[in-house]
Amino acid sequence: MKLNKQDIQKALESITVPGEGANMVESGALKNIMTFADEVVVDITITNPSLQARKKVEVDIMKVIHEKVYEKAKVKVNIKVEAPEKPSIKGRSIPGITNIVAVASGKGGVGKSTVTANLAVTLAKMGFKVGVLDADIYGPSMPLMFDVEGERPLAVNIDGKSKMKPVENYGVKMLSIGFFTQPDQAVIWRGPMAAKALNQMIFDAAWGELDFLLLDLPPGTGDIHLSIMQSLPITGAVVVSTPQNVALADAKKGVAMFQQESINVPVLGIIENMAYFTPAELPNNKYYIFGKEGAKNLADDLKVPYLGELPLVQSIREAGDVGRPAALQTATALEEAFEKLTRNVVQEVVNRNESLPPTEAIKITTMAGCSAVKK
Repeated sequence: MKLNKQDIQKALESITVPGEGANMVESGALKNIMTFADEVVVDITITNPSLQARKKVEVDIMKVIHEKVYEKAKVKVNIKVEAPEKPSIKGRSIPGITNIVAVASGKGGVGKSTVTANLAVTLAKMGFKVGVLDADIYGPSMPLMFDVEGERPLAVNIDGKSKMKPVENYGVKMLSIGFFTQPDQAVIWRGPMAAKALNQMIFDAAWGELDFLLLDLPPGTGDIHLSIMQSLPITGAVVVSTPQNVALADAKKGVAMFQQESINVPVLGIIENMAYFTPAELPNNKYYIFGKEGAKNLADDLKVPYLGELPLVQSIREAGDVGRPAALQTATALEEAFEKLTRNVVQEVVNRNESLPPTEAIKITTMAGCSAVKK
């Protein structure tokens, strides 16, 4: 029997190559078909280097030719692998957003989210247009801190596309996975699912014009951090730590992550939270419960800016718990402390933008090593 190339090509259109997302013909994976009487040779190129992918393609081709063309055909499949050197995920900027600042911490419990919330409202009080992305997928806290726990982002039409409208309070726009889950519902997701959710909140949102988008990152140096830096060109990072040694050791790792040559996100500075405790009945006394100037000394050692200190004050915790960040209070020592801290952050952003080129989003090749890629 003489085999027909057109029949074979039509049959191959029913096969989707792993990782291509289109059928074998549309994706360009099919390179050539040769027929010799009852023999057929199919040449294809795929980008997935795994043995499992190659075997699946070979079996699928043989099966479809036998079922749809000629059941006794002698089929030979030549597979060439042209795997890209790096993943194809590219960083994108968000139109209308001028500066993207990541707020990170080496460990949990140092007040990173509290600092983020108060930075945001202070920036808004200063007249800036501000947004917050709660990137702490497994422990979202921004809905509580901004008293919008029961809110849900609305859908709006932007240029013919449906977008999420961020929830807004105190002049700050925000999105959080907490808006899409119940308060007692645990988010039990693997890394790719969490990364997909973050990308949706970043790129499928109607953020509008923002001077600052603050990213409240989860503690540590893990998968979410890498996904964020893959997706976005981050202007700079702020690291929050308490003065105690165990927190400083992890904060040092956080700084090292951003400064890694292949990541190269400028570190705007370190904030020392819970620097000292002053009881209400002894307003002139300072008790250094977690140690004195630990984060300041770390900043000096690492040669990164020291952005300032925040005291351990009961009212900061109480304000966060009732959804009204402490920086909203007027004519108080706390308002002054947050304003000073925020002005230092703004100044470091200005310095960074004047002296350094735009940050490039990265491509991750392995967990141990990363490679920078141009936007």
